[in-house]
Amino acid sequence: MSLRHVYIHPEAIAEAQAANRWYRERSSSAADAYLAELDFAVEAIAKNPKMGSRYVHGTRRYIFHRFPFYLVYRETREKIEIIAVAHGRRRPGYWKNRMA
Repeated sequence: MSLRHVYIHPEAIAEAQAANRWYRERSSSAADAYLAELDFAVEAIAKNPKMGSRYVHGTRRYIFHRFPFYLVYRETREKIEIIAVAHGRRRPGYWKNRMA
């Protein structure tokens, strides 16, 4: 399978950076592991966008294995759009206004 172009919404980038900062303040190894899992998730959906489960508002969700986060994304003809790097305890759909 070939990799598809991945666009990451600026607010999703900010969410990932905030989570990384939170982990880094507590443990550099935890922060490194978080970033590794995030990278793995992005590569995985770039290779196979259908791997995430169907979610709300026409999106898919890829759940992290070690951390309480998931990617919310959708596939278009041209690319994969990551809309949110959401914490598992945040309310579903808070990011729906990003899907303009």
